[in-house]
Amino acid sequence: MAETTLGGSFTFPGTRFTVQRMGYGAMQLAGKGVFGPPKDPAAAVAVLREAIAAGVNHIDTSDYYGPHVTNQIIRKALHPYPKGLVLVTKLGGRRPPDGSWQRAISPEELTSAVHDNLRNLGLEAMDIANYRVMGAGHGPEEGSIAEQVTVLADLQRKGLIRHIGLSNVTATQVAEARAITQIVCVQNYYNVALRHDDALIDDLAREGIAYVPFFPLGGFTPLQSSTLSSVASRLKATPMQVALAWLLHRSPNILLIPGTSSVAHLRENLAAAKLTLSPQTLAELDKIAAEAAPVKH
Repeated sequence: MAETTLGGSFTFPGTRFTVQRMGYGAMQLAGKGVFGPPKDPAAAVAVLREAIAAGVNHIDTSDYYGPHVTNQIIRKALHPYPKGLVLVTKLGGRRPPDGSWQRAISPEELTSAVHDNLRNLGLEAMDIANYRVMGAGHGPEEGSIAEQVTVLADLQRKGLIRHIGLSNVTATQVAEARAITQIVCVQNYYNVALRHDDALIDDLAREGIAYVPFFPLGGFTPLQSSTLSSVASRLKATPMQVALAWLLHRSPNILLIPGTSSVAHLRENLAAAKLTLSPQTLAELDKIAAEAAPVKH
């Protein structure tokens, strides 16, 4: 697949990193519940190599996936890394033996996490490290993140991190972090049915900052919409392909990282970048969020 079919390119602000807008999220390469090894390690390696062969040069990961498992698979599959590949990781969480998701936000924990990522990926410096706020569920919660962002800025000055991003944050937290250091990307929960970040996306676009939606297809509760199905039928595509295509049309600063452990599903996701949505179709899809929103009394 030619690079031009992957949604066009985007350059992270203040960096030399230019990526295709359709990337790959590695979370599903770990075992069930993003914990432990996958049932078929060879298949996980094959997915990563297929992604690179298709032109993907933006991979999202974290050392707390597994933990350690996903990064080790990425290293096995792709190291030495091809020129131009941008690896983005997340910090701020840990996975104890019971498989739960816990905060790991002290200076010592964040520093240790950077070293874990570097060791397991086989890198001297992280391309981009996102501070991931471990809020309630999958949504953000207000609260200062200055201490954690300052720690990452210090690690950046030491040469262990090249650039800094944020994940699961509010607009207030983005502003707080930008007062401390340059922020090159924001990764939040967003899709065609969940659009609370519309204003933030537009603000970031004006600043040239990337917005990377996680769970672009609904995550653990896949998107279901009669409108998606109807549009997909007309376009001879799948509903999930239409949902991804809508995100690419939504704003030029949106980068996609849909995850999968299947080569066939990977190819299906990447093919979504070839879909063209007319203004009429976009208007139809824009109504999904209103339909999905709870009625307010």
